Amino acid sequence: MKPLCSFHSKFASLISWNHSCFDRVIFKGHLPLSWAGQFESFVDYVLKMRRCDFLKYTAPQWSERLVEHAKDFAQEHGRIYEYYQGAIDKDAWAKQQLHDAPVAVGLIGVLCVKETCPTFKLAPAEGRPGFVSRPVPQRVLYYYFRDKDLGLIHVRLQTWAPFTCQVYVNGHEYVARKMTQQGIAFEQIDNAFVELSDPAKAQRIADRFPKLPWPTILEKYARQVNPLLHQELRGLSHYWVSDQAEFATDLRFVSSQALAGLFLRLLAFALLTFSPKKVFTYLGRRLHERFDGEVQTHYKSVREPGACIKHFLKKNWLKMYDKLGLLLRVETVINQPGEFKVFRECQHRDGTTSLGWYPMRKGVGNLHHYQSHALACNQRYLEALAVVDDPTPGYDDLRTLTEPQRQQGRSYAGFNPARADETRLFTAVLAGDHIAQGFRNRDIRAALYDKFQSPAERQRQSAAVGRMLKRLHVRGLVKKVSRTRRWCVTEQGRRILGDTLRTYRRYSTQVA
Repeated sequence: MKPLCSFHSKFASLISWNHSCFDRVIFKGHLPLSWAGQFESFVDYVLKMRRCDFLKYTAPQWSERLVEHAKDFAQEHGRIYEYYQGAIDKDAWAKQQLHDAPVAVGLIGVLCVKETCPTFKLAPAEGRPGFVSRPVPQRVLYYYFRDKDLGLIHVRLQTWAPFTCQVYVNGHEYVARKMTQQGIAFEQIDNAFVELSDPAKAQRIADRFPKLPWPTILEKYARQVNPLLHQELRGLSHYWVSDQAEFATDLRFVSSQALAGLFLRLLAFALLTFSPKKVFTYLGRRLHERFDGEVQTHYKSVREPGACIKHFLKKNWLKMYDKLGLLLRVETVINQPGEFKVFRECQHRDGTTSLGWYPMRKGVGNLHHYQSHALACNQRYLEALAVVDDPTPGYDDLRTLTEPQRQQGRSYAGFNPARADETRLFTAVLAGDHIAQGFRNRDIRAALYDKFQSPAERQRQSAAVGRMLKRLHVRGLVKKVSRTRRWCVTEQGRRILGDTLRTYRRYSTQVA
């Protein structure tokens, strides 16, 4: 498994594998009548009718045709068509239909709902009324499909001009389909892989996702759901753009316990130290005094199983959360690709072209640029988190100190770091006076007990200190100085006992 970054290398003992993949991607198809001027030309010179007549007669007829086509399409495939008023979880509705009547490939169902979408209305203008874009409540059709390669997808179609078509796909669904076809074992929960038998092959499949022939795939589905493209809008085709793209990097931890302690430290570090200037860096930008947007950090603690932190830069953002308690997910969401620069040819207004670094475009042909930039953002974010210490060694040290140890058939009790008398022992052992030559039994007795004691009491105390030192010795925290009666603290003992004392004193101060 190739290390993703220094974060992955540092916590390699806790991480089973990593996987980077597109998650949710929303494509939007625009017909060449999406702008008011284009639509006016279409009505005036193609349809050759009055603008008010189109809105009064033709537009309602076309809308009804789209709805009737949806009903016929569902009936033809033996699936459900449902009109629903009010709020509804559309993805949950589709999954319920799939559960009630499974289908391997093809239509799952069609859902019709009322939503507010941009369309055209007439407004006063010079000469005669002209079209302007206005948000208007209208019927919107959601076609849910199960594609043989893309898995569960949906196609959203507005029933009023400009008939914008939207297609939702999920990169994890694509990878899961391909792994099933190739016989690669995996376990998927929701939109995440919790087990991968061959992470390297899974990554190669994920890397092919942005290179698929997206215009052909998307146009095929658009023509299935919009009958107007075969008659009234014959000859028109969509210009497809990536309206929103989520790219996730998942690090699979060996256990939920391994992730839980570290994740809390990562959250606290990100919340306290990731300033707006750093968020700029993670998202591939430089903070400039003329920047006119907003940089925000939102922390959400009420979610299952853990918390989530989001860093917003205008309409793009980075987020980190624990997925299913097993995966650490860092995700970049790109809504505004122009914030990133790519090396490409640019055509200028005077007709000339030049090569250089220009803002990234939304066209689907740039999806591979989305992938490279989002992966770089995720890696930079993880690099910044690499300075956080792993709490797991602390748990191991605590276990070494507190649990009983056996040696040569004898059991030696553990220490209780919350007891004052035992922390006094740790303090005496770590005293600076003993660094050079070590310490003796009587040095520890002098620190723990009163000086004026009877010979019998001193002998009892000496035996007690000897047993304490033996308990430290079997744990590797102290060792004998050869050919002397002295002891010295080991490097491991100095770390474990020192951390224990710092924690105890901090807690005691807070209580006081």
